[in-house]
Amino acid sequence: MITLLQSLFWIGVAVLFLSSVLPFSKVAHGAIRSLAFPREQFFVLSLAMICIAAVFLEPQPKLFAISVLCFVAIIHIAYIIKFTPVWTRQSVDASSREIADKDNHITLVAANVKQSNREYQRLIDLINEEQPDVAIALEVDQDWIDALHAALKDDYAHWVNVPKDNSYGLVLMSKLPLAQTQVRELLVAHVPSICTQVQMRSGRAWRLYIVHPEPPVPNHDTKSRDGEIAMVGIEACKDHLPAIVTGDLNDVAWSTTTRRFQRLSGLLDPRIGRGFYNTFHAGIPLLRWPLDHLFHSAEFRLIRMARLRHINSDHFPMLFSLALTGTKAANFTPEPTDASERDGVNELVREEKQKDREAIGTDWEKD
Repeated sequence: MITLLQSLFWIGVAVLFLSSVLPFSKVAHGAIRSLAFPREQFFVLSLAMICIAAVFLEPQPKLFAISVLCFVAIIHIAYIIKFTPVWTRQSVDASSREIADKDNHITLVAANVKQSNREYQRLIDLINEEQPDVAIALEVDQDWIDALHAALKDDYAHWVNVPKDNSYGLVLMSKLPLAQTQVRELLVAHVPSICTQVQMRSGRAWRLYIVHPEPPVPNHDTKSRDGEIAMVGIEACKDHLPAIVTGDLNDVAWSTTTRRFQRLSGLLDPRIGRGFYNTFHAGIPLLRWPLDHLFHSAEFRLIRMARLRHINSDHFPMLFSLALTGTKAANFTPEPTDASERDGVNELVREEKQKDREAIGTDWEKD
């Protein structure tokens, strides 16, 4: 029995080590990229296994096991520590003067509703309580849009409806005027995104990008997801307006793809220095990570950020409240990109645009 438990322990050490180092390969495949998701869980697991090794192993194997597990723990803490309060906040907090200037505020609620979820009223009640200027729902079909419109049409004058039966539908509801609205399928057919201009009550304008790329799955590469996120990053960087990019990116805040997006876009992540705000999986507390994001230009200051209550989806909704200012400010900015990285993205995009295939997971949310 002891031999069996020891064997299982060493198998666990080997699996944990491999799962920790394989994402360094940067292979764009779901089986590899998804290993970067549970870094919080891997960090805690490595600490637990260090304790087991310290108590139960003989001195020589104990030293080896603890060395390997400490190395694993350092890998993961190096990524996730930025999303704890011990790290410097990247986004600047709004000043009292900026908080008082309500005509330049934007409050946004974004929710992946899970298409097969039919408890429309939960999201409707949440929106009615929070009264955001902009509300976004992902994975909506026509039934979802009909329910939201019937309940919220009097409060939200401006709508962009993109119903889909394949779990990639979008709806944008806004109290503020919209202009130059585009619904695009950037890389994969029937995987839409929205780009629009939003006008504040003060008259100032900014750009809103809403994205929901394909998820990583073990039997498929992640090139379309990675390419779409990078494309939006480059576009936001070139935009003459301040920009917000939000949605379910199907990627964690510390991943290779998300960090590249920040380099390409120059946008700030308000989670850095504040917390994880894990949004998925809402139904499994031990397996949660931050998949639903908002990144913003340095002209914005953060007023409030909150993970909202459960709406019977596998995602929690997120709320962000920001103040738009006339100056750029950040406690620190993303690392700069270079021509080689941009060339790599352009090649990735060209490759993906040549493919003709169905989007991943189009039958996952059928009623």
